[in-house]
Amino acid sequence: MKRIILILVAIATMMSLAAQTRLKDISKISGMDDRYLMGYGLVTGLQGTGDSPASSTTIQSVVNMLEHFNLSVPDTRIRTNNVAAVMITATMPPFATNGSTFDIEVSAMGDARSLEGGILLMSPLLGEDRRMYAVAQGPILFGGYSEVSSGSRVRRGYTNAGRIPNGAIVRTENSGTILKEGELKILLNAPDFTTAERAAEAINNSVGMRLATADNASSITVIVPDEYIINNNLTTFIANIENLPIVPETSARVVINERTGTIVAGGNVRISEVAIAHGNLMIRIATQTETYTTGPFSLVVNHASNVDSTEESARVFVLQSSTVQELAQALNAIKVTPRDLISIFQSLKEAGALMAELRVI
Repeated sequence: MKRIILILVAIATMMSLAAQTRLKDISKISGMDDRYLMGYGLVTGLQGTGDSPASSTTIQSVVNMLEHFNLSVPDTRIRTNNVAAVMITATMPPFATNGSTFDIEVSAMGDARSLEGGILLMSPLLGEDRRMYAVAQGPILFGGYSEVSSGSRVRRGYTNAGRIPNGAIVRTENSGTILKEGELKILLNAPDFTTAERAAEAINNSVGMRLATADNASSITVIVPDEYIINNNLTTFIANIENLPIVPETSARVVINERTGTIVAGGNVRISEVAIAHGNLMIRIATQTETYTTGPFSLVVNHASNVDSTEESARVFVLQSSTVQELAQALNAIKVTPRDLISIFQSLKEAGALMAELRVI
């Protein structure tokens, strides 16, 4: 339980610092899209752990492959114990050029017991438009093993799916268009109006003119100056703006994982005045308010809140703020269980005292 509370407190503390981050870390440029690829192939070199004779697809694939080498073998003579049919999946990065490589994933599609020790034969990788974009081949890595002896089986990890680092070679470039009518579109990973406005302001301040406009919560339009286009120097312009420091706005949110008892809260989460009775536990959150009068004007100031927590032993904790961090420290001091803590946060939300979105996953 102590570990769970510390996670919540550490996250809340870090979020409250509102650290700056680069624009490139919270956004992407429209047109820089990955491309999903998929293929079918054969893995050979298995130690009797391949597909069984019942896998007619594997047998037909072996026959077709041998025909490419002018070899004709009847279906009935094919043994697939050392061969497995697999599906190949990959994500081709944007602007991948001919000859560049990227990683691929290989997974058994038949009844093979293991792909350990296998080598993927050369296989085409197709995109959603049915075009061939890359060719895959190579030995499969797992990070695990599977051994069977005398009816006993020892397995570590999962050996029916593996990875081939740099196993695909690009044959068709993944070209994209990022400049349209002299403009760039910057898309935020987490849409937020405040963050979008801050990003546009940072870009305008860096170039000394108004080039960027926040279209909405997720999109920023940037006009590229003519000199960068004429001199074919768009890369320099993008590199300058994507490294600008931005302070992203964070939503007030509490996320609860009921299966593991983990609670994570953002630094913007606040708790208003409320009292909670949960079993033998009593929690009271109160806000001190003072009014200052100057002539015809009155100013109401909310000072630091007090959070009191008691349980049986009547230990009272007086805190100087009503943040989740302070509440978590008080509850940690009296060793509240994860189940009780989850119930408390849910009750706070229902009472309207938790000034944040509550997500239960």
